[in-house]
Amino acid sequence: MSETTEQSSHVSKYTRNNPYVSTVTVNELLTAPESEKETRHIELSLEPGMTYTPGDAVGILPENRRQAVDEVLAALPFTGDERVLDHYKVEIGLEEALRTRLHIGKLTRSSINQLAKLAPDHAGLKELAGPENKEKAEDYCWGREFVDLMTDFPGTIAEPQQLFQVLARLTPRMYSIASSQAVHTDNVQTTVRVVRYDSHGRSRQGVASGQLGDRSPVGTQLPIFLHSNQNFRLPEDNSLPAIMIGPGTGIAPFRAFLEERQAAGHPGKNWLFFGEQRAKSDFLYREQLEQMHKGGVLTNLHTAFSRDQAAKVYVQDRMRENADELFAWLEEGAYFYVCGDASRMAKDVETALLEAIAKGLQGTPEQANEYLAAMKKQKRYQRDVY
Repeated sequence: MSETTEQSSHVSKYTRNNPYVSTVTVNELLTAPESEKETRHIELSLEPGMTYTPGDAVGILPENRRQAVDEVLAALPFTGDERVLDHYKVEIGLEEALRTRLHIGKLTRSSINQLAKLAPDHAGLKELAGPENKEKAEDYCWGREFVDLMTDFPGTIAEPQQLFQVLARLTPRMYSIASSQAVHTDNVQTTVRVVRYDSHGRSRQGVASGQLGDRSPVGTQLPIFLHSNQNFRLPEDNSLPAIMIGPGTGIAPFRAFLEERQAAGHPGKNWLFFGEQRAKSDFLYREQLEQMHKGGVLTNLHTAFSRDQAAKVYVQDRMRENADELFAWLEEGAYFYVCGDASRMAKDVETALLEAIAKGLQGTPEQANEYLAAMKKQKRYQRDVY
């Protein structure tokens, strides 16, 4: 068997339905104690032969925390010992189903609609169910979880098995890989922002990020798999420049890109735009990035720390300040990458990019759009946004 075939068979051996049981080898806080955010660097062991490419993701199969499961059980007329059939018709205990199979976090309209089918005469549910009540249901779902639905509409679930009708499956959480295997042969690394918040009188946390933040010290075993992302790749021609926009945990794949280019000795120039709240507490991977800048692997390093001055500064502002050089790089064939928040950042970055192109061309917005469309066609504009 050739090396390539052997490697690809190892990659496909472990999937979301047949994960690899990995061990947490590093779980470090990247942010300082005074930061408003909690961002962690996680390293997970791999079996020999498991391979990934910078740009790929690691899938982690999370478990709901025990406190959340206990709260749901307290709101239901069940003990947790009842037997149910999971999605594969395997018989398990209800407590295990709520912990490992069912999505009891963030409430969805789908759960409301399914519950309304089980209790068609319930007046309160009628007011939230169906397409005509979409806005009202979305308002209700905001900041709530399944436990709130059960607390507000008690007695609507009569049989434990009905939970599989009402609740979605607990799915893997995908995290951008933050390491190059050329440097870290036996592990995969990622960057995780731990989500914690209070709403409607309860303390909440992200399902997977909370697990990684609170319940995954070194030595913990976690089911994982590697996920290929062919749409987020370094230039095939390694002499071409790369411009990377990665605020917050969006830095992850670019750390992998830079490690790969450094290890392989790629001659292409690299430019990173990184943004966060404060330099002192939130500059993720600062030492490594500054060393890469000093050593020349990172040609340009521009940072935007929004809270370090009176007027907030973001990565798109740094792009505008450097619009001429940015366009010059594009003209040299640079690839342009964006990773991070899809709702606002990615749109603002694209706007700043189009402005830089229009300025460079001394052209119209239409001409800038055509230029960007050509970049997309050449796969020189790649986004990994969530």
